[in-house]
Amino acid sequence: MTIPAPTASVDLTLRDISAGTTGGGTCTTELLDAPWDVDARDPGYGPGASMADTAPATAPRQGEIPQEYRAASSEELDRRIRAAKAELGDRVMVLGHFYQRDEVVQYADYVGDSFQLATAATARTEAEAIIFCGVHFMAETADLLSTPEQAVILPNLAAGCSMADMADIDQVEECWEQLMEVYGEGEDADGIAPIVPVTYMNSSAAIKGFVGRHGGIVCTSSNASTVLQWAFERGRRVLFFPDQHLGRNTAKAMGIPLEQMPMWNPRKPLGGNDEQALHEAQVVLWHGFCSVHKRFTTDQIAKARAEHPGVRVIVHPECPMPVVDAADESGSTDYIRKAIEGATEPTSFAIGTEINLVQRLAAQHPQHTIFCLDPVVCPCSTMYRIHPGYLAWALESLLEGEVINRISVGQDVAEPARFALERMLAAKPAPVSSTPGR
Repeated sequence: MTIPAPTASVDLTLRDISAGTTGGGTCTTELLDAPWDVDARDPGYGPGASMADTAPATAPRQGEIPQEYRAASSEELDRRIRAAKAELGDRVMVLGHFYQRDEVVQYADYVGDSFQLATAATARTEAEAIIFCGVHFMAETADLLSTPEQAVILPNLAAGCSMADMADIDQVEECWEQLMEVYGEGEDADGIAPIVPVTYMNSSAAIKGFVGRHGGIVCTSSNASTVLQWAFERGRRVLFFPDQHLGRNTAKAMGIPLEQMPMWNPRKPLGGNDEQALHEAQVVLWHGFCSVHKRFTTDQIAKARAEHPGVRVIVHPECPMPVVDAADESGSTDYIRKAIEGATEPTSFAIGTEINLVQRLAAQHPQHTIFCLDPVVCPCSTMYRIHPGYLAWALESLLEGEVINRISVGQDVAEPARFALERMLAAKPAPVSSTPGR
């Protein structure tokens, strides 16, 4: 495997591949299209890892942004973004997710994973607006944790999450009704519930609200085992959604046999299971996944080891179980970042997570050889819908006294969703993985 010279910009990498000035390939040439052109097409997640996933009919769509932002050069957008941020000062805070394109991350006041960014929003109560350069469920969580007076803005409303959309509230409510028919409602004589719902942070506010109403809890990719332990202290079983892989990998590491982790397919009666399997279950896994992390394979790991003897393979726990088992380590995006920062000697790292983060880490740590396990450049489709043009539009609209693309969670959902998030905050993971998030 030939490792290209480190550049933090996936945009530039894609253009170099298209021009033939560097080797490698992409999952689709449509990644070079402007996001506002993608917005104008049929509903979907757009080019990238989730392009084959089916977007629900209710998925938000982004309306047309003014021509001046679509026509502006990168230099003009840079000037306008910096000028607007300077004029707004403490009135605005820009948050950027690790998976966001570097051309947007450079303007962020804080960069982190989904949970770190949501909690960062609580630290700047003087900010009138929080511009969340991430995806929809993250902006919802920021709205849940920020003050009512603060406006949370998602620069492109089409920046959703295919994994989060794989468990909608109607499907989850129907699943719960069927499980209650199998297990019976109410706690037993010991005060233990038949099943406790656990949702990954990568889920809608409606799902978090459902979990809060039914005595459940939210988890992140680094505190999932702590949260499962919390749930098992209160229930005989756990319903884990929407990501099957994080649930399976976490439960397996806790010693739960695979045969006691049946999958729930929401399109089938009893999720495709019989009652005996559900009674014997310890963890019922929802049939959801991350299309970015699904791309990683054991063959990629074998190739990396053959071409880079001594390589340190670290993957995200959203990867399929065989990939996690074949890796040297697995952990959240922040775990991966800290592992690389903590390496004192030049090291080869093969990383199984989103390409924007991998390339940024490679550029920041040139003393190491850092590369993505997947040789095909295929970023998160929905993170890639955020572009400097949308950020400039959001900032300059604020200067004109207009709040665009505000994300607001209704109170009927917000209150129980906050309960579930507060339970998560109280479930502290072990110090070795003390920073939660995707």
